[in-house]
Amino acid sequence: MDGGSILNGMDAVRVSALRQSLAGTGWPESAGVFAGALRHSVSRRTADGLLLVGTERYEPWHLAAHLDDEARWSGVPRLAPTLLRHQVPEGAPAHLGYGLGRLTEVRRGVTVLVVAPATAGVPLLERVQDARRGGATVLALDTGDRELAGLAHERLAVPGAGEEPFELVQHLVSAAAGSAPGLRARLARLAERLTAPTAVRW
Repeated sequence: MDGGSILNGMDAVRVSALRQSLAGTGWPESAGVFAGALRHSVSRRTADGLLLVGTERYEPWHLAAHLDDEARWSGVPRLAPTLLRHQVPEGAPAHLGYGLGRLTEVRRGVTVLVVAPATAGVPLLERVQDARRGGATVLALDTGDRELAGLAHERLAVPGAGEEPFELVQHLVSAAAGSAPGLRARLARLAERLTAPTAVRW
């Protein structure tokens, strides 16, 4: 598949702007290291699921969908997350009906991934602390929250990032977490991701 086919249907101007925003930042490399920690955490023999949670004003829907896709494409089913929500609306589907209370019930083996483009807030920090005390491995993707950093076993900080770059870093993390060894396999999977329809589960 040539480059023109891969980019078919994509907003080339937006992609170019996002690439420029990442130039020289080291984020792709840092995202790869963080993604490796995520993949290792969820694929350990004692692993017991991935919980994904955002802030009160930000639910990481896109990351949830990308990780769900990566779980299927990579053969690492435990990359598929359970999305936790600060407010669960009445009548929400079962797989979208988990609140923050789930964090108080976690046991050793669970991985908690916190995505915070702004300050996490006290209620979330308290629940994440509960999860860590329960034995969970805590990973954080944020823009400079020091209190959240103090709770995380692994952290990727993207200080000063705008909304689009922060979203792109999440995409880099999810893609790297599901990466198969070998350049040919990675290119094939990249082409498949860019041409696949958006996941409907989320």
